[in-house]
Amino acid sequence: MDRFNFEFRRRWLLGVAGTTVLMATVPAVAQTGKKADAETIAVPATERLMRENALTSRVMLIYAAAARRLGEGEDLESGVFTQAAEVMRDFVHAYHEKIEEEEVFPDFKKAGRMVDLVGVLQSQHAAGKQLTDKVLAAAPGIANSDKRKALIEAVEATVTLYRPHIAREDTDLLPTLRSLMTPNEFEALGQTLEKKENEMLGTDGFEKAVKKVEAIEKKLGTYDLSQFTPKT
Repeated sequence: MDRFNFEFRRRWLLGVAGTTVLMATVPAVAQTGKKADAETIAVPATERLMRENALTSRVMLIYAAAARRLGEGEDLESGVFTQAAEVMRDFVHAYHEKIEEEEVFPDFKKAGRMVDLVGVLQSQHAAGKQLTDKVLAAAPGIANSDKRKALIEAVEATVTLYRPHIAREDTDLLPTLRSLMTPNEFEALGQTLEKKENEMLGTDGFEKAVKKVEAIEKKLGTYDLSQFTPKT
């Protein structure tokens, strides 16, 4: 074999070998052209916490619309308020805020970062629980003028509390979280939050909470997003 053919064959074999190694390391998703199963994709800790805040924001939209309409004299089912407050009690207070207090806030305190903000956020968690208790207590008596007034006040106070609370978390606190730990620690935090969600809420706990909120929005008539588009 002459030198030219030998060199050509050597390079061809090296190319085949390199391609084989590359194909072996390409994820199965890329080789098959299929999308990855959503259940196999780990949700980062910050994304998980922000989407939970977004769910809380949807409850605040329900609260704001329902309180306004009730204040204008419209008859509303007490269930709109009771069911929304149950989401606050069971998902926001008992799960989301508890997770933040146990798994997120300590990292900021340990690092000496945003300690004052964390203190305010945690005190607002306690205030939010008290307001939810007031909503749950007043909602069944919605036909009574005093109970209705107390209900509107508790709902409006909750909205006033949580709108800036969520905005500050999502723009200041949570974007900083990743910088407080190593990549491995950040990944481990996401896994911890997923495990706790399954333990505390059951399988697909977040998705089930979203469905509950959707059902309330449909009952109230605020689910269709297009209705909020300004007429031009």
